[in-house]
Formats: sequence, structure tokens, C-alpha cells
Amino acid sequence: MSAEKITAEVRTEFGKGAARRIRRADKVPAVIYGHGAAPIHVTLPGHDTMMALKHGGANALLELSIEGKVQLALTKQVQVDPVKRVLEHVDFVAVVRGEKVTVDIPIHLVGAAVRDSVVVTENATVQVEAEATHIPEFIEVDIDGAEVGTQILAGELTLPTGSKLLTDAETLIVNITAAQSAEAFEADLGDAEAEAGGASAADAVAADAPAADGDAGE
Repeated sequence: MSAEKITAEVRTEFGKGAARRIRRADKVPAVIYGHGAAPIHVTLPGHDTMMALKHGGANALLELSIEGKVQLALTKQVQVDPVKRVLEHVDFVAVVRGEKVTVDIPIHLVGAAVRDSVVVTENATVQVEAEATHIPEFIEVDIDGAEVGTQILAGELTLPTGSKLLTDAETLIVNITAAQSAEAFEADLGDAEAEAGGASAADAVAADAPAADGDAGE
């Protein structure tokens, strides 16, 4: 994964008011942590940053130019306005080339399993160790033609060269089961309704029953 190049400005204003002014100017407040140094507060161009994060995925790597110095920054947390869908704040971790980092990589399924099957992604990500500039955007899992009963474990995934699996190899990633027939679904629904009705009838009888002698005086 190549790093997206973005020019950042050192941020000297803080607080909600300053953040609002930054966003009104189509910019994004951000902070860079790591390597034992004090956090670096910066302002990033809104559109360019949004595109870089979309392109790089959950672990987007940015090459930030800060006052003439270049800093590689790995995306760790992104805050997005739930209504306007614009960036509100980004947290980065400072990294260097050649450094190994621990990241969660999304699972992407390709292909389709056999007919009348249900594909369940039991775990949507796996944790791997990878070189900071070679983090895979996602791990592809081919389920084309997979039969009912197929189970794919973390240890069976094909990782990019240089990546090391940290998730337990026996962790279930994909589980392919038989789809429930309409008849079976209706039968289960009928059983559930019958149980609910039986419970209601029993409750009604209990409510109408006379109190025991020992309770009459209470």
C-alpha cells in the first residue's frame, strides 16, 4: 500500500470553536501520536484527506508534509459527522519505513457459494503484523462454488508476502450452511406461536384460579 501525499499545517488553535472554524474552511483537525514524541496537532485539506482515506481503507497510510518535514502516518481513528458525512477529526500513529505494525485487516468475500446456501462471515477482520508501507487493504477469500458445510479458518487465509497472522489460526472466518426451506421456517414459526399461545393460556388460568387458603387472609 503506497502512502498518499498530503500537505499538513501545524495547528495552534484548539477547542470546539477552533475545530468548527477549521471545518468551515473545508479542512480537518488531526493529531499524530507515537515514537515517544509529543503529539503533533495538524490541519489537513478536507477533500484530499477524505479521498486518501477512501482509497487507503481502514488502515490508510499518509505521507504528511509538515513544515518541510515528511512524516508517515497510519490512520487509527476517524470521526465522521453522522448527518453531513464529512470528516470531523482523524487520529494517526507515526510510523517509519521498515517498521512492523499490528493492524486489523478486513475480509472481502469474492464469488458465490452453491445455491440454497447461507454464507456467514463469523469474523469480518483478522489481526496481522505487517511492514508499515506494505499493509494489505483487505484479505480476499474466494468462496465461489463452495459447498454447504465449508468452513474457512484464519490459518487458511492467503496473506500478502511479509504479513504475519496474529489472530488464532483456528478462528472461524467464514461458515457456509444450508438455507432453511420455507416449509421448515413456517414450521418453526408455528411452533414458536404455539409455545407463546400456550404460555399465555397458562398464565390466564393461573390468574383466574382462586387463592389458596393460606393466602386468603393476606
